[in-house]
Amino acid sequence: MSAVALIGGPALLMAGILLRSPFHYFFPDQLAAYTRHPTLITAAYACFATGIVLLWPAVMALAQRIAATSPMWALWGGCLVIVGLFTRTFQFGTDHLAFHLTDSFGLQAMIDGIDDYYLAWRDTRWHPFRTLSGPAFLGWVVLAVGAYRSGALGLGRSIALGLMSALALGTLKGTEPQSIIAAAGLCVAFVPLGVSLIRGGPPPTRRALLWLVVLIVWHIAGTLYGPRG
Repeated sequence: MSAVALIGGPALLMAGILLRSPFHYFFPDQLAAYTRHPTLITAAYACFATGIVLLWPAVMALAQRIAATSPMWALWGGCLVIVGLFTRTFQFGTDHLAFHLTDSFGLQAMIDGIDDYYLAWRDTRWHPFRTLSGPAFLGWVVLAVGAYRSGALGLGRSIALGLMSALALGTLKGTEPQSIIAAAGLCVAFVPLGVSLIRGGPPPTRRALLWLVVLIVWHIAGTLYGPRG
């Protein structure tokens, strides 16, 4: 699971970033892009969100390696990054809702609505995901320093990991140049580690493979026949 997350998380994140890269990054243009290319933009944001969700086992795998020699760096780096991942997942929910409401209310109405949402969010005195926006940036730096100090990653890959602190954060934020750099750094840091886990780890048992098949079938059946509301 860690190996799949270390490879798949960065890959999906980069896929989502590249799919929406032809369009200006700020929200009016993201909504306008959705009205012209709904399938492409939906796929881009879905890839990005799935990559974010997949990163939590990847971060835990790296934190486990860091903890062998630098437990406090592993604890704080891992916790801060995962809290930041929760924040990004929360914001994807607002993106998803905004796109679907655009289908119902029209582009201009949703531009006005998101404008009001930005003002309301700015004036909100306290909200857990507003307060925890900082870890989405700082956590990657702490984790990168811990990875280097512990020897879990070399200097170059640790610096590449720290570049994730440049990834844009916010509702309906598309692809900025630094977003591509941040995702590329994550690929450099995580993908080789995932490949090494696949090569060096024990093969899955028959029981593990059986349960994997059961879970996949259960998920497909739930998607096809589960509640729609």
